[in-house]
Amino acid sequence: CVLRRRHDGSGDTEDPDIGVNSLQNYELTPNPFFSLLVRESPDGTKHVELVLEKMLDREKQKHHHLIVTAVDGGDPVRSGTAQVKINVTDANDNPPVFTKEIYKVRLMENLPEGSLAFQVKATDNDQGTNAEITYSFSDIAKSVRQLFTLDPRTGDVKVTGLLDYEERKYYEVSVEGKDGGGLTAHAKVHIDIIDVNDHSPTLSLLPILNPIPEDSIPSTVVAVINVRDKDSGENGEVNWTPFRWRSPMRITTVWYSERLDREQVSEYNVTVRAADGGSPPLQTARCWRCGCWT
Repeated sequence: CVLRRRHDGSGDTEDPDIGVNSLQNYELTPNPFFSLLVRESPDGTKHVELVLEKMLDREKQKHHHLIVTAVDGGDPVRSGTAQVKINVTDANDNPPVFTKEIYKVRLMENLPEGSLAFQVKATDNDQGTNAEITYSFSDIAKSVRQLFTLDPRTGDVKVTGLLDYEERKYYEVSVEGKDGGGLTAHAKVHIDIIDVNDHSPTLSLLPILNPIPEDSIPSTVVAVINVRDKDSGENGEVNWTPFRWRSPMRITTVWYSERLDREQVSEYNVTVRAADGGSPPLQTARCWRCGCWT
């Protein structure tokens, strides 16, 4: 028997013998994807067709190698074989998949403009243009878009504006990955802004008594100090001996502990200093002049 393959995938078999000695049957390498269908023309010529029985998956198996055997009915049995090599071409049946469903990012508020903030990444099991992924923001406020840019090819996100913890501590954006066949995937990005010690404490002093009567008893309240630091955590903790308080605002009172004597000291210059707990600490000083009267 001699097998010949046609361009349409079917095949003809030639066997010059007749009767029982002619072609009787076809056999195919056992496999779950293909089977043989034998057709006979009016003149008695037989040809065989390869039939797909199960969906192919290029991502699991790119190539299939089969052997078709034609067998006659003679004694001894004679046969002929033909190799069938099948290459599975890609279809866009796989959407992109991000490496994370939610990206959690922490950025210092003093990160310079143009710095790489983070990167999103998606993969696609297809090939060629079906695996080429383009990135974009899919859900982002205009004000946030002014702070971040997304490279459509690499997934790199860079800082393009001024981050300020005191203005906004948290951002959430959505990114989209689209392959060359139009399939898409989405991921969330949670961005926490980290505070740096970029604000000095502010002091305001409200005199209650000025000048102060010299016959005032000790512990008389003479002024109220208002302290504020916009930073958070240790950066917003303010020290002023013997007091310690946290931002955003604390008020304390100033008094004197000894009796005054205008004839000895008629005027006092008091400097109040406040320093935060940052590293290095930032501090502010405020001078206050008060006098005594009889």
